Amino acid sequence: MDYTNIVIFIILAFSLGAIMIMNRDRIPTKLRRGMAVIAVAFILFAFYLIVYSFFNLGSS
Repeated sequence: MDYTNIVIFIILAFSLGAIMIMNRDRIPTKLRRGMAVIAVAFILFAFYLIVYSFFNLGSS
């Protein structure tokens, strides 16, 4: 199985979370909560993909 897309998504999800943390003062207040919820959802899905790929590591 090709994990290239999964690795790219994981890197981008954690990068989005890091950018949200580093630039939280510059983000307008109306967008801050929505973007934080989206970033958390992406990071949780990235963790799920990491765990899923570990469980399916030997089946390929």
